[in-house]
Amino acid sequence: MHSLTLTPVELEALKLSLWVSCWAVAASLPLGILTAWMLARLRFPGKALVDSIIHLPLVLPPVVIGYVLLVFFGRRGVAGAWLYDIFGVTFAFNWKGAALAAAVMAFPLMVRAVRLSLEGIDRGLESAARTLGAGPVRVFFTITLPLMIPGIMAGVILSFARSLGEFGATITFVSNIQGETQTLPLALYTLTQVPGGEGGAMRLCVISVALGMAALIASEIQTRRLAVRREG
Repeated sequence: MHSLTLTPVELEALKLSLWVSCWAVAASLPLGILTAWMLARLRFPGKALVDSIIHLPLVLPPVVIGYVLLVFFGRRGVAGAWLYDIFGVTFAFNWKGAALAAAVMAFPLMVRAVRLSLEGIDRGLESAARTLGAGPVRVFFTITLPLMIPGIMAGVILSFARSLGEFGATITFVSNIQGETQTLPLALYTLTQVPGGEGGAMRLCVISVALGMAALIASEIQTRRLAVRREG
């Protein structure tokens, strides 16, 4: 029978996954809200194309996304070389790159959840606020944004769960470096490749399933709250 105690390597991978996922969600949340608002409220040429590009990570193999990130954000990539020369920041082969890969893969889920929430808001409330003299910025922060909270929470939860499970784009972009880029899925993969690693792989598998189930349940609760608000 396998021990339930995590080894230092497994614990390190779990902590790194949580760290990477938190950064991925935090960094992409403002852009996700802005993108959802643009898609829900604005009309502009090429909107369908923009929408398709945003949702590409859902249908493309993750390895493709990882390779594109490596081309653009690698040390000698188009954006990567500029970021390193100007700011001394590099994404390839470190935890920041893992966070970037996770953020890109989870971004469509965040945008979709926030957009659905935004589309369910009664526009009459915003119109009433504007007739009382509130400007667009004040209307957004006092009316629109608070009503978007259930959708934002659902998007954050789903994005966090997706970030925890990210594998293909991460291993392609930042490799599998213990203590630096070896997140939970990468550690599980590594354990399946070494003799005697079955116990560790099973422990990480159970943790992954538990975290995923918790995230899905929390997201479902937020979705039901949103549905109740719409019916009300």
